[in-house]
Amino acid sequence: MSVGRGVALTCAIILMVLWCAIWCVHLLALFYGKWRLHYTPPVSPEDLQGVSIIKPLTGVDPHLYINLETFFKLKYPAYELLFCVQDDSDPAILVVQSLIAKYPKVDAKLFIGVKIVGPNGKINNMIRAYEASKYDLIVVSDSNLRMNDDTLTDMVASLSPKVGLVHQMPYVCDRKGFAAVYEKVYFGTQQARNYLSANCAGVNCTTGMSCLMRKDVLEEAGGMAAFGKYLAEDYFFAEAFREKGYSTVISGQPALQNCGSYSVDSFHQRLIRWARLRSSMIPVIIILEPITECMLMGVLTSWAAQYLFSVSPLAFFLLHVLCWFLIDYMLMRVIENGPLKISKFEFLVAWLLRESMALYLTMRAHSTSKIVWRNRKYRVRWGGLAEEV
Repeated sequence: MSVGRGVALTCAIILMVLWCAIWCVHLLALFYGKWRLHYTPPVSPEDLQGVSIIKPLTGVDPHLYINLETFFKLKYPAYELLFCVQDDSDPAILVVQSLIAKYPKVDAKLFIGVKIVGPNGKINNMIRAYEASKYDLIVVSDSNLRMNDDTLTDMVASLSPKVGLVHQMPYVCDRKGFAAVYEKVYFGTQQARNYLSANCAGVNCTTGMSCLMRKDVLEEAGGMAAFGKYLAEDYFFAEAFREKGYSTVISGQPALQNCGSYSVDSFHQRLIRWARLRSSMIPVIIILEPITECMLMGVLTSWAAQYLFSVSPLAFFLLHVLCWFLIDYMLMRVIENGPLKISKFEFLVAWLLRESMALYLTMRAHSTSKIVWRNRKYRVRWGGLAEEV
């Protein structure tokens, strides 16, 4: 056998092994999601500890009022709401004040001003509220989230003596327009697949949009201020808990993002930012992520199947895409806990656009080390460390 044929054979075998591994990930996410999501472990009222919910705010989103109001309606015995804004000219202040006046029986406070502990603006915004929190459990919740009245109970019920951090799997509410469908399909397929399978396998996949943490363990790690040097503070929160011997788990209810301002382009910018952050923390992702996407994986394994088994590459590719599509559709039904609220045609168009754009967005993400986040520019270095430009 010539050297060239030996290299080709090796590459073809590696690709087929990787292809089989990806299908295992698909099935793992599907079955784990069916088992874990939309299930709240039994919990007695006396086990529902007090919770301090920190809400960092910047500006007013069209849905901000209705999103924040859901936190005033939580059915939970003891919790406090700690709202944070960066300066006294922020219009979010009026929204918070109106809700505090509307629900005087809810323990809620407003903090104005930042405490600089690093380049992470979100951490700087939350520090004063964190230092004033009175309960042993801390929830960090983004401004664009809404909660069901039993969501906090669901998160606390997922705690156990060995669990230090509970996070919600990112998802989105139903909204109007194609951009909303596009986001929902992404979070219900590609994002959900990676999130569920990683959590099942014990891989750190924490996102900080909604997570509950033990305050005493966080204090042992240096407190919230110790994470101000990172942009992806959520990932390093989880790493700190793991180092202390605690596990991190997802709760039964997904996190419901409900942005009032959205578009396909703005969503692409979010995907690019997240890809840059992931690659700075785990460099091997630069190579692995693109080749594990549906279209590129299909092209590569079509060649490998033809080389190894003399299979028609076009037939193999079409079957590969069809199976990927069907399993993604089933996974999104698991996330929705029932039939989809969008048509099959809308799902198809959004799914095709997402899969077709994956390689382009990945290349955009790796074209620079700079990140634009909340109108500020940052340069991310290896290890996830960030500095403002």
